[in-house]
Amino acid sequence: MAHDHHGTEHRSAHGHRHGHGHGSGTDIDWNEMGSLLEAQAELLSPVYERAMAWLAKEVTEPGLIVDAGSGPGVVACLFAEAFPGARVLAVDSAGPLLERARARAARQGVADRFDTLTGELPDVLGELEYPADLLWASRSLHHLGDQRAGLTAFAERLAPGGTLALLEGGLPTRLLPRDIGIGRPGLSARIDVLEEEWFARMRADLPGSVAEIEDWPALLTAAGLRHARTRSFLLDLPAPLSDRARAYIASHLARLRDGIGDGLDADDLATLDRLLDPADPASVHRRPDAFILSAYTVHAAVRPL
Repeated sequence: MAHDHHGTEHRSAHGHRHGHGHGSGTDIDWNEMGSLLEAQAELLSPVYERAMAWLAKEVTEPGLIVDAGSGPGVVACLFAEAFPGARVLAVDSAGPLLERARARAARQGVADRFDTLTGELPDVLGELEYPADLLWASRSLHHLGDQRAGLTAFAERLAPGGTLALLEGGLPTRLLPRDIGIGRPGLSARIDVLEEEWFARMRADLPGSVAEIEDWPALLTAAGLRHARTRSFLLDLPAPLSDRARAYIASHLARLRDGIGDGLDADDLATLDRLLDPADPASVHRRPDAFILSAYTVHAAVRPL
């Protein structure tokens, strides 16, 4: 099975915000969505932690870390733990998610170094009191119509010697074998196609949308940054999965059905329904072969001194 490789903390229901930090989102139940986003980010914590360790090799003793498009603050709090001398600012347009971020920071004992800022990217970054030593943007940039201009705006908010880190790209997540014993083999690949088509429509419909070759190191360089580097990190949760991982798969597939289900033929839709039925032995709730495997790519570059 495929997973929306365009985002981990995405609000991917059709017609809702696909990503965090953007859009008004007035039709979203943020209490429900916040719990889901937290669960997703917690599952991916090993990926984020390895990415932070990689960044820490060149980002030493940052004073201010900004998470641009933070959602409920799971990653922002991980930054606070990974860099104990830094202040962390979680930025998002959804106030209820930032309330969750503040509550998490308090629970984890980092509230004295943790702040939030509500507003739309990239303009809200103009309200920063100080430039960032590390600005992290996890799949928030591709929700800006003009990604090149967005990158330039991000880069301008860096302190001299500061680092901009983007989590963009990677590989589609696989959740089940190619042949799952029900329906036609290859459902994952067919879902991938629908997700790519959806993503292209989402990009085209953004205000001020500009087509851009997604060569992130080149775009970072064009934004005036130097020493661009790239690293991918693997999330590998083999079978048998924990109950939490199974719940993640089920919630993802349910949102997938709502989001792109209209593009599936009747056979594939019936297969997806069986995968979601807890009473069905073939469902993701019960089958022994479910797993989670994906790659997440981080691109980083530095503002010249």
